[in-house]
Amino acid sequence: MPSFDAVVDAYHALPRRVESLMLSTTNTDGSPQASYAPFIIDDAYQIYIFTSGLSAHTHNLLRTGQASLLLIEDEAAAPQIFARQRLTYQCQAKPLPRQSDQWAAIAQRFEDRFGQIIDMLRSLEDFQIFCLSPQSGRFVMGFGAAYAVDPTNLSQLASAPERGSG
Repeated sequence: MPSFDAVVDAYHALPRRVESLMLSTTNTDGSPQASYAPFIIDDAYQIYIFTSGLSAHTHNLLRTGQASLLLIEDEAAAPQIFARQRLTYQCQAKPLPRQSDQWAAIAQRFEDRFGQIIDMLRSLEDFQIFCLSPQSGRFVMGFGAAYAVDPTNLSQLASAPERGSG
């Protein structure tokens, strides 16, 4: 079992190691819908996605204001497929006003991370940026090593693995 410091380091590193997240929302009849989106994350653990207004998940986020996210280690990088590092967050979702300074700054961060495609997406009026604010979370380092994210300080984990997890 890795040291707790190593677990915290891995928790901080995972969002920098992956470029997209799995996104779970619910449609109007309450059925779950899964999708994915490239993302950026800031120092306060606020997560941003840039989505088309034509997509089902955009409609679901606007309607419910809720999402569940999964960031997961690449299969090719995982020593054991059954124990991939992964991070889940339960989030509140809010669209950023398109004409705001915050929208422009976040769009620039997307361009810095993902390149010129963002310049084209900015020009499409239906594209929106959502801020996904984690309310709770769980980081799984591997077998028997799952840790709750501290909801009052998203940069921290509970110091003991959760029982029966993995």
